[in-house]
Amino acid sequence: MQVTTIGLDLAKNVFQVHGITREGTVAFNRSLRRAQMFVFFEKLEPCLIGMEACGSSHYWARELSKLGHTVKLIAPIYVKPYVKRGNPMQLMRKRFARLSLAQLCGSLRSNHRSSKQSCHCIVRGI
Repeated sequence: MQVTTIGLDLAKNVFQVHGITREGTVAFNRSLRRAQMFVFFEKLEPCLIGMEACGSSHYWARELSKLGHTVKLIAPIYVKPYVKRGNPMQLMRKRFARLSLAQLCGSLRSNHRSSKQSCHCIVRGI
């Protein structure tokens, strides 16, 4: 069973991972601790990973891209409709697995771009 799409919910210590096969069946739905992230994704064949754009998403996107995965960031505006329901991130992960690439937005920020933005914020006094 080859996983083609993963929805990833980032948090401080425990991450939720939802994997979908090409046929649309759920391959796994589990939680990972921070220390388990690299070990878990190194074992997987390269696939598409989607996550909500947040403070640490660019870091994780860069690290997962180094392992050969394709990472897409979902704008918070597309995640917000699920907040009104029971478990917002679980619904978001499931929906991501069924979204077409055209519906995803956001691009990966390079280290250079992130540091440049930080410098601009310091100069502006933000």
